[in-house]
Formats: sequence, structure tokens, C-alpha cells
Amino acid sequence: MAFVTTAEVCDANQDLIRSGQLRALQPCFQIYGRRQIFSGPVVTVKVFEDNGLIRQFLEEKGNGRVLVVDGGGSLRCAILGGNPVVQAQNNGWAGIIVNGCIRDVDEINGCDIGVRALASHPIKASKKGLGEQRVPLNIAGTRICDGEWLYADTDGILVSHIELSV
Repeated sequence: MAFVTTAEVCDANQDLIRSGQLRALQPCFQIYGRRQIFSGPVVTVKVFEDNGLIRQFLEEKGNGRVLVVDGGGSLRCAILGGNPVVQAQNNGWAGIIVNGCIRDVDEINGCDIGVRALASHPIKASKKGLGEQRVPLNIAGTRICDGEWLYADTDGILVSHIELSV
């Protein structure tokens, strides 16, 4: 099957957009990683300047899922670095969306995984493991729930209640 862009998905699904079943995140994310196009079922994590829970999830088999991390939009430290991204790649995660910062950009850009984040920052986060798992998030003007579907390419990021036939 030929790849269908997020723009084409939007054009073909105006009814889902109007009903709120298909939503686009505001365009505030930078593109990292070798995989610029990715999709999969969403797993949500909410943290603040702590990456313990993120690391725990990425140690699991990803099975093509996308980890969506609400880091509170903090620009004071990186909540994701190269080592967990390498582990995520090796464990079969399709992508990671970070409402916050990452670091080790060169290492991440060498990984076959899709990563989106607000920016990069050299200071690392704490590792206390504080946060919430599998909770609804509000990121980039969009509500994202555990189990929804995420589609990302160079045009943007879409979230759908259902898996789309694209």
C-alpha cells in the first residue's frame, strides 16, 4: 500500500475532524530520529522533569506503539535521552512524542524511530519515577488518551479515536 500523508488523511476525513474523532496537534514539535513517518496505538505518561516512568515503559516491548509523554512543556531539562531511545528502537516502539525536551540529539537522529519534542536541552532530568501512567493528556491543544491512534509525518501529528484505514 502506498503511503498516505497526514494532509491526505485530513482531506479524506473531514467528517471525523468535525466530530472531534480526528484531531491535529498544534505545530510546535521538532522532528528527530531517522523515522520521519510513524504511527501506532498510543500509550500515555505524564511526568514533570523526571524520566523514571518513561524509561520503564521503553524497557517493555513496544509492539509498534507510540509513547506520548506530557512533560508539562518544561524547557528546563531533557526528559528523554539517547540511551532510552536506543532501547525503544530495539524494543519495537514506533515513536515517542515528548511535550518537553530531549538531549543526545545526534544519537537519537541515528536511531530508526520517530521522535518529536519541543526542543533539545543538555541538562538531564531526575529519575525518581514520579508521574502518572495511562491517563488522558492535553498536549499542543489536543486531548490524547491511552489506546487512541497516532499518525505522524513531516506535515504534522494526528490523533484518532480509531485506527484509520490509510
